[in-house]
Amino acid sequence: MPYNDPSLLQQWEQTFVQFLQGRESDDASHDISHFQRVWRTASKLLDNGDLSANRLVILAACYFHDIVVLPKNHPQRSMASTLAAEETERCLTVLSFPQALINDVCHAVKTHSYSAGITPETIEAKVVQDADRMEALGAIGLARCFYTGGKLKQKLFDPEDPLATHRELDDRIYSLDHFELKLLKIAGSMQTAAGRQMAERSSQFLKDFRDQLCRELNGEY
Repeated sequence: MPYNDPSLLQQWEQTFVQFLQGRESDDASHDISHFQRVWRTASKLLDNGDLSANRLVILAACYFHDIVVLPKNHPQRSMASTLAAEETERCLTVLSFPQALINDVCHAVKTHSYSAGITPETIEAKVVQDADRMEALGAIGLARCFYTGGKLKQKLFDPEDPLATHRELDDRIYSLDHFELKLLKIAGSMQTAAGRQMAERSSQFLKDFRDQLCRELNGEY
């Protein structure tokens, strides 16, 4: 497939980076390095899963999926990926991206979001969704979770009942509650076999961290 040519992908990636550098968000969890990691993860999913897909579509969606970012507490948060898809179409047209591929890119952008709850219908969209969700797991996911909680002025955890044994989970108040309410459910939502395997390994990291935190709260260092 000509759109999978490594030199073509490299050229487009350079174009995207240059274009986006002037539009960087002040949200460090959705900066260019996030886009770059999502693309690298998507490439690993394609290689490890032996999947046949249009890599240029995936590359573009990885770089533009968060071109519009709304805070987690924004009333229109679930609309962010739809707004991002609309802006992606405009940006790719300006960049003279292959017109025949733009709809597929926009579909991948629109369906990547967890909060939107839109089912991806193409292998490209499934790979992008899985790659982006990996950013919520493992060490990077841990860092992003507490970074976002800090921006929202949340508490790290409930020191008296960190696992919500005797209270309702509430990740609007406690960042650690987000593990149980969302992050540890991600592995079950992955669209590809390679993605599920990767997510299960990274989910274990979060579980191990949570267990260690509870031990330390009990004085077990």
